[in-house]
Amino acid sequence: MSLPDLPARPSRARHGRFVAAIIIDSIGTGVFVPVSMLYFLATTPLTLVQAGAALTTAGLLALPAGPLAGGLADRYGAKPVLQAANLAQALGFAGYLLVDQTWQIALCAWLNSAGRAVSFSCYGAIVTALAAPGRRERWFGLLGSVRNLGYALGGLLSAVAVGSGTHGVYAGIVTVNALSYVAAFVLIRAVPNARPEAGRDTAGGWGHVLRDRRYLSLVAHQLCFAISLFALNVAIPVYAVDVLGLPGWTAGLVFTLNTLMVGFGQGLVLGWLGGRIRSRVLVAGHACFAAGYLLFLAADHVAALALAVGVLVLGAGSYTLGEILGGPITSAVAAESAPEALRGRYLALNQLAVTVAGAVAPAALSGLLSAGAATIWLTLAGVSALGAALATAIGRVVPAAQSRIGGS
Repeated sequence: MSLPDLPARPSRARHGRFVAAIIIDSIGTGVFVPVSMLYFLATTPLTLVQAGAALTTAGLLALPAGPLAGGLADRYGAKPVLQAANLAQALGFAGYLLVDQTWQIALCAWLNSAGRAVSFSCYGAIVTALAAPGRRERWFGLLGSVRNLGYALGGLLSAVAVGSGTHGVYAGIVTVNALSYVAAFVLIRAVPNARPEAGRDTAGGWGHVLRDRRYLSLVAHQLCFAISLFALNVAIPVYAVDVLGLPGWTAGLVFTLNTLMVGFGQGLVLGWLGGRIRSRVLVAGHACFAAGYLLFLAADHVAALALAVGVLVLGAGSYTLGEILGGPITSAVAAESAPEALRGRYLALNQLAVTVAGAVAPAALSGLLSAGAATIWLTLAGVSALGAALATAIGRVVPAAQSRIGGS
């Protein structure tokens, strides 16, 4: 993957181990996620319902982990907290090799879910410390691209491995994922640990964060954006295959298009957007989401199979452009809008919006989809309209949203 358009080449070389840790983590996760339920069904006596209940319980119990980690990151720096999260996930995946009861899966999955929430809470703080002002969108875009490609490569490897369907292959997948977190722990040791000045780590605490109405509007915007992001995994494949009756490969085509556009196009798009006001680009991102949803709805009214596939793919392209436009800028604005002494808590609150969206998305989007194509896609278009309105609002009151991409 060539990234010549990113202006921060010296910084990338200096902190290449952080990028490598993200890549290794992403590949490991990409290997396991597509086969997680298959793994438990193949290696334990549990039913699909029991395994699913264990994973759901673990996810709900892990919700407080991110906010708790935010306070630790403010006190000790984000690096050691991120490393602890890596070790927790390594232990959780290693535990999967031994589980055979519901509570054991729940315990190991809790370690993984909590570690994941903590990692994403610390991730923005580390990027903000590594990247100079004006380069943060590029860094968030770069790491988002390599993470996306890592997921794709991991998914491809898992598809090849699961073809054999043996117990040893499943165990190998879990072992690789556990080792990926150990490798990430080692690589992140080279990353400097930015800490607030002594005596400022508890300035105001969570009370200050929760009273910051401007930042709460950012969190609300993040929630709208995250809901759209989860539509790719939850609603679009089911809609394409079960509702439209398109061939199964159509869902894979949509995922491939999304992966390639984000992985290889994000840097190019960010370069083209240099000098534009961040909040206006966020509005454009939500408009692209909405256009994609309306195209998905239009595909339901097309009789010809080939034309329906074309409309669906066009909608997926518009949807993915919304992700490209909004992802790095949303992350940069959230990080830069947080005061340094409380950045861990602020970013943990912002990440909590993503975690909550991920928790409610399966049930909410499935329910909307069962009510009909118009219900789900018009509802999501409404969410995008709300997101655009919030982006306009924060563009008036949040300095980081008022600044220009690539500006200092």
